[in-house]
Amino acid sequence: MSETPYAYYVGIDWASEAHRICLLDAEGRRRGERSVEHTGPGLATLVDWRLTLSGAEPAGIAVAIEVPRGAVVETLLERGFPVFAVNPKPLDRFRDRPTVAGAKDDRRDAWVLADALRTDRHAFRHLVLDDPRIIRVRELARVADELQQAARRLANRLRDQRRRCYPQLLRLCPAVDEPWLWALLTQAPTPAHGQRLHRRTVERLLQTSRIRRLSAETVLADVKVPALRVSPGTVDAATIQIALLLPRLKLVHEQRTQVERHIEAVLTELAGTEAEAEGPCHEHRDVEILRSLPGIGRLVAATMLGEAAQPLATRDSHTLRALTGLAPVTVQSGKRWRVAMRYAGHRRLRHAVSHRARVSVQCDAHSRAHDAALRARGHSHPRALRGVADRLLAVLIAMLKTDRLYDPTRRHGPYAAVAA
Repeated sequence: MSETPYAYYVGIDWASEAHRICLLDAEGRRRGERSVEHTGPGLATLVDWRLTLSGAEPAGIAVAIEVPRGAVVETLLERGFPVFAVNPKPLDRFRDRPTVAGAKDDRRDAWVLADALRTDRHAFRHLVLDDPRIIRVRELARVADELQQAARRLANRLRDQRRRCYPQLLRLCPAVDEPWLWALLTQAPTPAHGQRLHRRTVERLLQTSRIRRLSAETVLADVKVPALRVSPGTVDAATIQIALLLPRLKLVHEQRTQVERHIEAVLTELAGTEAEAEGPCHEHRDVEILRSLPGIGRLVAATMLGEAAQPLATRDSHTLRALTGLAPVTVQSGKRWRVAMRYAGHRRLRHAVSHRARVSVQCDAHSRAHDAALRARGHSHPRALRGVADRLLAVLIAMLKTDRLYDPTRRHGPYAAVAA
């Protein structure tokens, strides 16, 4: 398929305060350069200056930029400009084409972007405006990931403090990341308080927290274990630390719960819109299909929909495999040949598909059998999980193309044919 010709090409060297702009015609001649501030009036000036200087319609002016999203990209897309993004690494290679001296400045980078788009458009990614709900679910998934990391850091600090003088509590909850244990620590912050803890208090706490795997007798048996002998002041110091950590842990836990509710609401809204929509471009139930796969919960679904909305919409398996790091890298030169893991990729997507593969091995018979077969061939556990994730991604693309929910009994049916 031939590429659409453009009358002009624009390179934007993005910055936090001012952007450098370079305008080229179809033959590569400079038609104008300037710098605009990163403000509302500045971006409006950018659009008007470009239209006035070129005299062309927005659809005939292609724009190249490194940042795939943001106010600059959204302003240009809303005004009808075709916008293309490129990774900074290939851009660095494009910069070496006109000179090997290693010179670099904002003016040169803007020209390199415009000229590279003119000659090597296939290396750029055509951007489109995301649905507002996709933007919301992307930001919510990122916030949920950040809150999860914050909760893990705080829980690790709490566990270290408990190990100093109160290690018996770690038998009840080794990760120290459950709210019922935080409530127990509020009731008994030190071994001395634990010795005075009543059975009825523990029963009430377990009942309120809906903890059934432990009995009050088990909790009291661990809490009342004789304390470690530590130097004077150690218990008081640890208690102060715990008193500061517990409110922060509770706050992060509440915020995670709220964010997960918002994510579920947006996913439900997307699924409802897809079910009610008419027309060939909305006939696929993407959210429902995605969530029917084993190992996909709300956070994994939100991450995949938010971070890979365009490849999922176009059913682009090659781009998805590259973004998730599942596509291996082949290095061949002369007699030397090797296949290595792809380290370049989208970090959030990589973690999402890895978690999905790990959970699917636990709950899906086909994934478990595939993992066992890979391990039997001598592959390591991470390599086997990547194989499981790769297979599940192929199944997902086949399901999206055929508009069908996951059915393990159809594993060798149309899914395999489409994936092949």
